[in-house]
Amino acid sequence: MSERRAHRYRVVDVFTETPLEGNPVAVFSASADLGPRVMQAIARELNLAETVFVCPTTREGCAVRLRIFTPAREMAFAGHPTIGASWVLQAEGIVARDSERFLLDEGIGAIPIRIEHGTPPLIWLSTPPVRVGQCYAPALCAKLLGLDAGDLLDLPSQWVSAGNPIAVIAVKSTEAVDRAWLDRAGQQALQGPDGTPVCAYVFAPVPGGAYGRMFAPMLGVPEDPATGSAMGPLATFMMQHGLVARGARFLCEQGTKMGRRSILHVQTGVTENAPIDVGGSVAPVIEAVMML
Repeated sequence: MSERRAHRYRVVDVFTETPLEGNPVAVFSASADLGPRVMQAIARELNLAETVFVCPTTREGCAVRLRIFTPAREMAFAGHPTIGASWVLQAEGIVARDSERFLLDEGIGAIPIRIEHGTPPLIWLSTPPVRVGQCYAPALCAKLLGLDAGDLLDLPSQWVSAGNPIAVIAVKSTEAVDRAWLDRAGQQALQGPDGTPVCAYVFAPVPGGAYGRMFAPMLGVPEDPATGSAMGPLATFMMQHGLVARGARFLCEQGTKMGRRSILHVQTGVTENAPIDVGGSVAPVIEAVMML
């Protein structure tokens, strides 16, 4: 039997200042010797929404490469793992602690990171380009979410993607958001243009922004406490329908129903093609070793 090796990792809670709230992510900061099958097995073992593996990069200008896995599959891009990994990279000196801007290599491309100093600091990422697609019948969305048709706002539920396709579904109240639920069977009926099931982001407009929930059973995540990759699509949808102004900064509260309240900061672009930035705080909670 071969000797097992120690692999250090940290767990940090993202989009919160409070440990045990927000969205946890595990970050393995030295993963060059781990193959994708082992990475997937580790993500399944930890069973968090995502686990991140830091690897060397060949992309010009990028500090490192991030490989991001849910318990079910690898992701080309994800928001809270990117922000959580950025915090770990600076905490461990892999990226200089005083760096205010750097790039991270992900499957979707180079992701710009910006640090906004404060107490606590906010870590921002620039969302990949957002694409808008088909609309969904309100009656179908209400049925799949266990809601009444009257719970939905009179806005078209729509396929929107910034790397991870979602169906954005607007409802009238935070109470309706909290009543919603989408199981795996329901998600099979909520498909994208290529026939692939998509995640569902349900939200209600509130003063100062939005209150939402994210259902992603197809990714092995029945409900996600905070979804950074959904904020670009959400902001695009809200701007299209006059719920927020172009160039505005707003907050999205997510995860509250499941006891992991998360606050996501969103900065919309002043022009139509400007990137949408997503920011959040990070609370470290675990330093550990996995023996493999």
